[in-house]
Amino acid sequence: MAANRKDFLSRTDSLDELVNFFDTHDMGEYWDQMPEAELEIDIRRRKHLVALDDDLAGKVATIARSRHVSSESLINSLLREKLADAI
Repeated sequence: MAANRKDFLSRTDSLDELVNFFDTHDMGEYWDQMPEAELEIDIRRRKHLVALDDDLAGKVATIARSRHVSSESLINSLLREKLADAI
């Protein structure tokens, strides 16, 4: 069937077009036409998980929403301020 197929992987910069194409086509049939991808991943960045009391987490979320920032950004900002004051 692969030899008779009329469809081919078109070159496009549109992600929507590619998504629509592969919604109706099997990616495996076009694997040989796929461009090689190069990725650079920086694994040095780390995230640290810290447990918060429920009431504290709720207050952080409320303040973060009012400032239109994520809870993570708010906590990092508040900790930086407190640590700067402590030094």
